[in-house]
Amino acid sequence: MSIERTSNRPGARKPGNKPAAKPGRRSAPKEAPAAPGEPLRIAKAMARAGLCSRREAERWIVEGRVRVNGRKLTTPAFEVSDKDEVLVDGKPLPSPEPVRLWRYHKPRGLVTTHKDPQGRPTVFAALPPDLPRVVSIGRLDFNSEGLLLLTNDGTLARHLELPATGWLRRYRVRAHGRVSQGELDALKDGVEIEGVRYGAIEATLDSVQSANAWLTIGLREGKNREVRRILAHLGLEVNRLIRISYGPFQLLDLKPGAVEPVKRRVLAEQLGNRLAAELGLDGPGEAEQARRKARGKGGET
Repeated sequence: MSIERTSNRPGARKPGNKPAAKPGRRSAPKEAPAAPGEPLRIAKAMARAGLCSRREAERWIVEGRVRVNGRKLTTPAFEVSDKDEVLVDGKPLPSPEPVRLWRYHKPRGLVTTHKDPQGRPTVFAALPPDLPRVVSIGRLDFNSEGLLLLTNDGTLARHLELPATGWLRRYRVRAHGRVSQGELDALKDGVEIEGVRYGAIEATLDSVQSANAWLTIGLREGKNREVRRILAHLGLEVNRLIRISYGPFQLLDLKPGAVEPVKRRVLAEQLGNRLAAELGLDGPGEAEQARRKARGKGGET
């Protein structure tokens, strides 16, 4: 049975803790957790229902796909409550389900999107049919494989995608070409490539096999094709890229195409008290509530 483990690397930030704000910059204001029944911004309500991310919700609103109490919205600057009738593409907004997270071993040859304009096979079409509608936390490109986190909650997805979360994404990479550990060490302060600035990168040369090198790469930003572009900058051509961890969650022995849920307790511990409370993860889960109810009935006379 696979379990989630936290990193023991020296200097690794403890899960749940937030990185210190950079000097000279103010931290973004924190949103207060919304109590049940309190109004929510419409985009956040859509994300909490698992329809999409907040960013996607804002785009859908601008496209005229959302109505509240019969009125078409044109701006995401709108709050809704349980009393409002919200329709998305003519269908009622689903009630928020308990927040869940899954580990998925993405195989090569799948696009991380719900619909690909080029008609290529997608991650979401390949998922087990009994899985609820989910969104991915970040992406892996068509030829990349490994750990992809999935959730039914857009708010959680948005939080875990932000570089400010500070979670390290680690990759095993096979690349054609030669590179020294000294060249890789120079990436620890970041690098600028064609006008794009990439943050600090942890890189280790693990082994050399003929014309290929195996490396372990760790980064916290996750820009589009970041690993491939950085290694191309060093004269390496990536021919295999496997994400082996995302923060404290690891690929371990999960088989390609397999999906495994993360335990509620583990997820709450890694998110920290504030976010766990906002997402409703600080109380007993459904299974525990059922057990408590059964014990209560058993004690009745």
